[in-house]
Amino acid sequence: MKQLISILVVAAFGILALVEQSNDQPNPMIMIGAIGIFMFGMYKLMKKIPSKNDENDDTEI
Repeated sequence: MKQLISILVVAAFGILALVEQSNDQPNPMIMIGAIGIFMFGMYKLMKKIPSKNDENDDTEI
């Protein structure tokens, strides 16, 4: 349920940013807030994905 709410909030701010961007004079605070929430959502998503270069290197030299 928490994930669904997070997805809906990020999507709502994304749509709000697109609508605001189409105005003649977009409000910069709304744009900054939408970008910040988008970046926070991407951070949480990327934190769950393992790195391609993450190897178990237990060898001692």
